[in-house]
Amino acid sequence: MTDSLFTILSQKDFSEPQEAAAIKQYVHGHYKVTVEAIVRGSNIIVTTPSAALTSTLRFQTSQLKKIAKTDKRIVFRTK
Repeated sequence: MTDSLFTILSQKDFSEPQEAAAIKQYVHGHYKVTVEAIVRGSNIIVTTPSAALTSTLRFQTSQLKKIAKTDKRIVFRTK
């Protein structure tokens, strides 16, 4: 028996993972900049608008992991 696309999508959870939301909130609260944070497998990919912010956040990786309550690897990218 096959499920309809509506049935499959209605059962899917589209809410943002807690780790991503925590990182976004931290960066916005401290630097007034909006970043993208995506959880993929064992990684959290954080995309920033500037290389300077990326460098600053790299030094705060352990603090970001503590705030996000995660052991996942945080990867930083610049747009």
